[in-house]
Amino acid sequence: EIYMRLGQDFDERVLPSIANEVLKAIVAQYNAEQLLTQREVVSRQIRETLTERASQFNIVLDDVSMTHLTFGREFAQAIEAKQVAQQDAERSKYIVMVAEQEKNAAVTRAEGESEAAKLISDALADAGDGLVQLRRIEAAKDISRIMSKSRNITYLPQNGNVLLNMGG
Repeated sequence: EIYMRLGQDFDERVLPSIANEVLKAIVAQYNAEQLLTQREVVSRQIRETLTERASQFNIVLDDVSMTHLTFGREFAQAIEAKQVAQQDAERSKYIVMVAEQEKNAAVTRAEGESEAAKLISDALADAGDGLVQLRRIEAAKDISRIMSKSRNITYLPQNGNVLLNMGG
């Protein structure tokens, strides 16, 4: 019946014609960005509409798939520029967020140091300079321990009677 009604070359006359008709009608419903981002929806709509349209000619389509979708060079450049701009915006947001976190950390650190200084000041006012003297003694002990282990240190008596063999 198909051969009698449409001729033996029906696949060369009917299919391209209805495919172009359906593609133009469906693609016109979307902008270029939607065609890329909603590719599955567009493909399904093309498949359903093309299958329905082919059935009017007693043609049964087993499968329809959208395999190659291209745009003009200017559009591709515009999409790339938009993606770069979005990445730059995200990077800027991240930099601002990091700066906020660093600012908050600096404020917290400064508040902590201020509180520590106040506590030390209060302790010194209450207990006198005993803590400072203790810290000096601890530092002197540390220094003398380190110096005593060094081979480059020589202790000289205080009275100045030293006989050194400096000859070679």
